[in-house]
Amino acid sequence: MIEGTHKLLGSLPQWCAVSLELLGIGIITVIAIYSLLHGCIRLVKGDSPRSCQQEIRQRLGRGILLGLEFLIAADIIYTVAVELTLSNVGVLALVVLIRSFLSFTLEVELSGKWPWQLDKSETAE
Repeated sequence: MIEGTHKLLGSLPQWCAVSLELLGIGIITVIAIYSLLHGCIRLVKGDSPRSCQQEIRQRLGRGILLGLEFLIAADIIYTVAVELTLSNVGVLALVVLIRSFLSFTLEVELSGKWPWQLDKSETAE
């Protein structure tokens, strides 16, 4: 009984990591498809191509940011709970660094300002 429980608990973190990876991939995919469809519908209704492109980029960027957060969480769970080796921790650090940099640059691209800059509405108060 204890051995069976150990096998179940041993696979639970791996199952959680895989689930989060699939969720992250699913979020990015669904939002990409939704963004394109929404943009096409706006074009058919007569909106300007430039505004449609900008909205597609905004929606897609937000979807990628959300999906990346889930992918980072999955990497952390997998490394810490499934295969905790010095080599895997180093790979995790590199992956988190790259994904965090990507998230940071996407956020700057979408918002048009550095994270430490105040919004114009905040400076007016």
